[in-house]
Amino acid sequence: MPVEPTGSTTVKLPDPEQSPWAALGRRIAAAAAILVGTVLLVYFDADGYRDANDPTGHVSLLDAIYYTTVTLSTTGYGDIVPVSDGARLINAFIITPARIAFLVLLIGTTLEVLASQSRELFRVARWRKNMGDHVVVIGYGTKGRSAALTLVKNGMERGSIVVVDPSPTALTDAHADGFAVISGDATRRQILLTADVQGAHQVIITTNQDATNVLATLTVRQLNPEVHIVAAVREEDNVPLMKQSGADSVITTAETVGRLLGLSTLSPDLGDVMEDLLTSGAGLEVGERDLLLSEVGMQPQRVGDQVIAIVRDEKIYHYYDPVVTQLARGDRLIVIRPSKELPWAPRPGTHADEDFAEDA
Repeated sequence: MPVEPTGSTTVKLPDPEQSPWAALGRRIAAAAAILVGTVLLVYFDADGYRDANDPTGHVSLLDAIYYTTVTLSTTGYGDIVPVSDGARLINAFIITPARIAFLVLLIGTTLEVLASQSRELFRVARWRKNMGDHVVVIGYGTKGRSAALTLVKNGMERGSIVVVDPSPTALTDAHADGFAVISGDATRRQILLTADVQGAHQVIITTNQDATNVLATLTVRQLNPEVHIVAAVREEDNVPLMKQSGADSVITTAETVGRLLGLSTLSPDLGDVMEDLLTSGAGLEVGERDLLLSEVGMQPQRVGDQVIAIVRDEKIYHYYDPVVTQLARGDRLIVIRPSKELPWAPRPGTHADEDFAEDA
């Protein structure tokens, strides 16, 4: 069950398509239009009104503004009154409906602000209720954003991804991408509780500071000993420290970029292929899938997809390893195939389908 944190930590969900502040602006503009229109009606028909405080009874532009404001607000002091039939008809059939519309706009604006706040609280409460088995992305810079969007492109719902970052820029970017955001420092326990790290399935840690990544990893591991943590470090020397802190997988960003640069220098074609594999949504993709029933007993080289590794009993074997010369039930395949086939999408005819049929 999600733990409701204490304090001032704020959960910020993506804005709906129509902002309540846009509706508020339209209401204010409509109210101003009613006010200006009524002032003009009274001023152009000034001879039909009498001002009890003026010896001549003349109604000026200032008097028209004054009369309009006290009339539309239903204050009505009675010092300026319509005396001609035309002015009375205008008050009865134009100014009175305008007064009602003006009040509705004012009340509606207040209710809209209150309702938007209530809706936001309801959305956050519903979001908390539906959280669980989700992915927490700590740090929404270039690496974190790319990781989150890669998950989405491979079938994960946007509502299953929670971003943790204190940066206003990251908040804007994450909202534009449709993700919920916990605005705060991920090294703080309370922030991670708000993101429900203890109920998360995986955590991706990609801040720009290795020290912050290490501290965040320690805190996450303390809150959830079972969660799978993938972390990024800038320096190769920090990989052992990150793993000792509790990360299951560590990606060295500087080292990876350096190797790609070196490969591109030695062989531009190889560099292009590697970049293609690292680019989501185009060309070739690397993915993991279940073994099909029809593939049991086959050699990895004879599978329709290009197999590069086999996962058996939670260990990874290269396709040429003599241990996996024949594929066995329960194996998972690391394959390369066109991105249009969605490498991570499940295929019919797996052991999971057979087990489901037996249970039914």
